[in-house]
Amino acid sequence: MTAVALALGSAALFGAMTVAVRLGVLRTNDARLGAAVTALVALGVALLATPFGSGTFDPHDLAIFALAGLLGPGVSQLLFTLAVRDAGAARASVVVGAAPLVTVALGVFVLDEPVDLAILAGAALIVAGGTALAWERVRPESFKTIGMAWAVGCTLIFASRDTFVRWFSGETPVASTAGAAATLFGGSLVLVLVARRSPWRRGLPFVPAGLFFGLSYVCLFEAYYRGRVSIVSPLVATESLWGVALSALLIGRSELVGRRLVIAATLIVAGGILIGSEN
Repeated sequence: MTAVALALGSAALFGAMTVAVRLGVLRTNDARLGAAVTALVALGVALLATPFGSGTFDPHDLAIFALAGLLGPGVSQLLFTLAVRDAGAARASVVVGAAPLVTVALGVFVLDEPVDLAILAGAALIVAGGTALAWERVRPESFKTIGMAWAVGCTLIFASRDTFVRWFSGETPVASTAGAAATLFGGSLVLVLVARRSPWRRGLPFVPAGLFFGLSYVCLFEAYYRGRVSIVSPLVATESLWGVALSALLIGRSELVGRRLVIAATLIVAGGILIGSEN
């Protein structure tokens, strides 16, 4: 149950981060700067949480986590910020929520995790949710199709990261909080280099997103240290519902949260819950 609670907490925090990123890009339309500030603040949160983790200090394993972080959250956070900027917080959340399709497949074929009818049925619901989103008719004027492509790329990296974290957590004595901090450190290096010429004083609107992201990341790593990837990842994907709900509540009309978008998010969340019920 601890892994389930941590995964759901990570999902809620990630949904809040998505909306915070959207509010940030509405004030500072610089995705590179937004991604860098978000990652740096998240790194600070993870470093503060590190003393509370249980494990040993292993420079070699921490370096491996940092290398993985170059891709996710390095590249993935940039793609995610671009997705939120171009497609909106709600729609980016729904697409990223489909990550379990890839994660479960990797868990089954790479980590040799078991597969059963519930997992297959959950995957089918997630596919149905993605189909409903693709056939959405009403979208905001600011919507750009390229934003969905950014979100798909981000989803693939998220799924690969989740599979790696779950596999490596069984191989390393490093604490989950230290692993999260090392991964965020690697991601921050990439994003700082990408945004090195940006006016950093304009990055303040992204600080709340970084706080939510850091807390979400710490919960995510702790969940993967305690539960199977095919269980944790679908529960984390409930961030779609949080993203849609918070977008409608805090951003309002600019997101144009319609019935089909809600249906898509609900189907994806239902698929995640069905898979998670096997825990």
